Amino acid sequence: MAFNEFNELTDGLSEPVRKAWERSLTSGRAALGRRTVLRAAALTAGAAGLAACGIPPARNTGGTGDSTANAAKDLSDSEKEVNFSNWPLYVDTDENDKEKHGTLEAFTAATGVKVRYTEDVNDNVEFFGKVKPQLAAGQDTGRDLMVLTDWMAARLIRLGWAQKLNPANVTTAITTIESRFRAPDWDPGRLYSYPWAGIQVVIAYNRRATKGKEVASVAQLLEDPDLKGRVTFLSEMRDSIGITLLDMGKDPAKFTADDYAAAVARLQKAVDNKQIRRFTGNDYGQELSSGDIAACVAWGGDLIQLRADNPDIEFVIPEKGFVTSTDNLLVPARAQHKTNAEKLIDFYYQPKIAAQLTAGIGFVSAVTGVQQELAAIAPDTAANPLVVPTPEMAAKAHVFRTLTETEESDFEEKFSKLIGA
Repeated sequence: MAFNEFNELTDGLSEPVRKAWERSLTSGRAALGRRTVLRAAALTAGAAGLAACGIPPARNTGGTGDSTANAAKDLSDSEKEVNFSNWPLYVDTDENDKEKHGTLEAFTAATGVKVRYTEDVNDNVEFFGKVKPQLAAGQDTGRDLMVLTDWMAARLIRLGWAQKLNPANVTTAITTIESRFRAPDWDPGRLYSYPWAGIQVVIAYNRRATKGKEVASVAQLLEDPDLKGRVTFLSEMRDSIGITLLDMGKDPAKFTADDYAAAVARLQKAVDNKQIRRFTGNDYGQELSSGDIAACVAWGGDLIQLRADNPDIEFVIPEKGFVTSTDNLLVPARAQHKTNAEKLIDFYYQPKIAAQLTAGIGFVSAVTGVQQELAAIAPDTAANPLVVPTPEMAAKAHVFRTLTETEESDFEEKFSKLIGA
């Protein structure tokens, strides 16, 4: 993203939040994300513009900023198509033909609706920069469906830039979504969104680097002298603070400003005494695999590939719990094919289809019954708790609550000072 584009995107944000977004682009999950590392060429191609991918340019259709008023005339009956924007490597793909996606083709075969699928969500911040001008102006973005991480999905809903879904068109999703995904504080009752996949923040360690010693808690990461200088935490505030709050007996969904300050102070102590080497984006993977660091806070999706490449890599679900988030399907304001988009959402909530998707991407599914279907086509994936959490593991999952604008500014400023950003 060019400097002037970043400035335009973050115009009006407080300086701490602006810096946090910049950090996300340069060192967070967005910088070398689980979806991007294998397809840099695809990202370059995506930046060339939507027209080459078959998605039409934005059409000025008016709008007031209210999600109901921002519903355009639905052309789904006359135009059997849906324009779907997603992250790279985030749908099942044919091994012999990377342009073929079995579940999308199955949707077209079942409904007659053609999917114009584009991998142009390289990270939340950059994508928001693409669609913000059109949405703010009441224009159609040229997209009918998009996938965004929960905190960004919450932003679009709060701004009135996402459309309420018609319950009559998502009956399967209503029925099969797992209970733990049903009521995020930013979209109670899932009126606007449904999860595409879940993301888990856990503890990882290199068994060889620890000489066989298990690393099982945040307290151990912060206090074990055998790990001094060989520990990393994540540069994403919600992930590192969230898992630290849990270790302190605080719920990330209900914490206070004093709780947050205490978590920062605890991490600061570990930074000051050199227990924590640094805060990282995805670059912890190479250091963990080589044994340069012994243990870290990690993203579950990264660990699947790391463990496949290095049998010494282990992961642990802390007894006090772990942090989870979701990437979510949303229909943007002024979308021209809302009903078709809703049909696509509903299609992916069939357990058989959800299993095919999960087998292809290796991330947590929000669909009840997916494990049984997954076991029939990918038994190793079905048995992996990083993909299909056990009931005991799922019970330890916690979400980081939505922040007010004031809190976000204050908390990001404190976290930036902590990590030296």
